[in-house]
Amino acid sequence: MHIQESEPASPQFSPARIRATWNGTGSVEDAARALGFSRAKGYELIRRGRFPCRVLRIGRSSRVVTASLLRVLESGEPEYNGAST
Repeated sequence: MHIQESEPASPQFSPARIRATWNGTGSVEDAARALGFSRAKGYELIRRGRFPCRVLRIGRSSRVVTASLLRVLESGEPEYNGAST
């Protein structure tokens, strides 16, 4: 699966801005918006193990690995980790 290259929803989600302002992980909602889809779609993809970048489960919450998100945004290629909830 190749991720369609498109502009982020806003400059807030550009790779440069993410690199400068995010820590090691980010919220599913913000990562989904950076990738161009909704929060609900993001959680659906996580449940199916198809979120396009690496996701960590911490207790009952999910966090997206920032470095993985940046690689996906820059390459357009997903990095599935098969994580499911």
